[in-house]
Amino acid sequence: MDSDEDMLDAHDMYSGEDDFYSDDYKDSDGDDDGEEPDYGFVEEDADDSAMIASHRSQKNFCVLREEDILRHQKDAIDRVSVVLSITEVEASILLRYFHWSVGKVHDEWFADEERVRNTVGILERPVVPPSDDSELTCGICFDLYPPEKIASVSCGHPFCTTCWTAYISTTINDGPGCLMLRCPDPSCLAAVGHDMVDKLVSEEDKKKYNRYFLRSYIEDNRKMKWCPAPGCEYAIDFVAGSGNYDVSCLCSFSFCWNCTEEAHRPVDCSTVSKWILKNSAESENMNWILANSKPCPRCKRPIEKNQGCMHMTCTPPCKYEFCWLCLGAWMDHGERTGGFYACNRYEVAKQEGQYDETERRREMAKNSLERYTHYYERWASNQTSRQKAMTDLQQLQTHNLEKLSDKQCTPESQLKFILEAWLQIIECRRVLKWTYAYGYYLPDHEHAKRQFFEYLQGEAESGLERLHQCVEKDLLQFLNADGPSKDFNDFRTKLAGLTSVTKNYFENLVKALENGLADVDSHAACSSKSTSSKSTGCSSKTRGKGKGSSRTGGS
Repeated sequence: MDSDEDMLDAHDMYSGEDDFYSDDYKDSDGDDDGEEPDYGFVEEDADDSAMIASHRSQKNFCVLREEDILRHQKDAIDRVSVVLSITEVEASILLRYFHWSVGKVHDEWFADEERVRNTVGILERPVVPPSDDSELTCGICFDLYPPEKIASVSCGHPFCTTCWTAYISTTINDGPGCLMLRCPDPSCLAAVGHDMVDKLVSEEDKKKYNRYFLRSYIEDNRKMKWCPAPGCEYAIDFVAGSGNYDVSCLCSFSFCWNCTEEAHRPVDCSTVSKWILKNSAESENMNWILANSKPCPRCKRPIEKNQGCMHMTCTPPCKYEFCWLCLGAWMDHGERTGGFYACNRYEVAKQEGQYDETERRREMAKNSLERYTHYYERWASNQTSRQKAMTDLQQLQTHNLEKLSDKQCTPESQLKFILEAWLQIIECRRVLKWTYAYGYYLPDHEHAKRQFFEYLQGEAESGLERLHQCVEKDLLQFLNADGPSKDFNDFRTKLAGLTSVTKNYFENLVKALENGLADVDSHAACSSKSTSSKSTGCSSKTRGKGKGSSRTGGS
């Protein structure tokens, strides 16, 4: 969109930072008309993502339901219709052409109304004047019809309703291009509005057209996107400029506004793209094959060794028998080559350097596979732990919170510290998961950065494990207790403290990674300056002593 008017006054935009670690958060102000905005951020039966979104204080976006989108569309159409003194059908055609930018419509219209009308297809005067004849000829089937069986748009070209219906229905079934439908006459650019659609096509086609029309409001707007989760019907209205692109939909899916992958702060979109591609690529399969198998010398199919004997037999129809070590024919082996469990020929050849390149490639593939496996296993494990934590949080809310309140004689409003702990765990598991993708692509030669990164990651992970264990296991004794426990207040203090400490650990980790571990470079620069200063000072002192000695010697 090209102006501030692009976004309707009715929008409840959030301009604050999308920061999970902010200390407090407040609900947004009401609409201009005094009504309370309702985009579904807080509901009695809200799902986990809604709670996470609220907890993270994400104020730089809002979630739009279908009724919100329809309302904003209607407001935009009404505004254009009133200001330009045109019909709602014409206003909707204009808005569609200018990507629902009210400001752009106004600017272009008042700059050159005639040019806009001709370009968009809203003709002020018909090309074909109205006829008083009792019968008119359809421009498609060329049959004669009474005037009531003929329809036309602003151009006046006459077509029978049967041909109109077939023309519009075919275009609707071809896809969203039906929203830019023009007169069937090849030389005419007059636009076909939704009034013709409502009048002529079937209910099924009307639903399709209205669906395309609804979706165009989001898909033509650069500040809005549909939630990419399968089956989700919500849209996200985003305010750029905060520097944080993670948003949470009400459908329990968090994603990055910039790349539409799942939320991955503090890792950048480029790293995430490379990591996802690597996880799905065949390269790791090839690395495994190189590291754990050898090709049959005859048919070249990869073979994995699953027993101790070096005597290998390829699968039918090849059935070639060969030695695993030297890949030579097995019939050439016997006692003189060391028997079944060793091959002196290979050892000799290896010493002569015949297999150095093959071994080097195999070792590189094995090391690469082991390194990737190390990071992938931890990435996947934290994802699994996060999903389990979300399930546990839902279980706590639906069953255990009320149970705990009854057993400990404590109001549910005073048990929010447990919900806060679970929300912290869910968010920290997400952050920790993506730090392993970050670590995988951290250059090996940057040893200082890697050490600093692994230190911060280790501290954060250690704090998270303590918090997770406390809320997962220590809570059980109070849930299973027969009555109130005197240790419950100590548990409250311990859990709140662990939540705060873990938050601080991850705050430091997030800031460091988002800054590209710049603290390491600045520390190295300071150390370099300090060393240089000391060296200069020592050199100066040495020269001073030299001059003193010279004077002493001269006296």
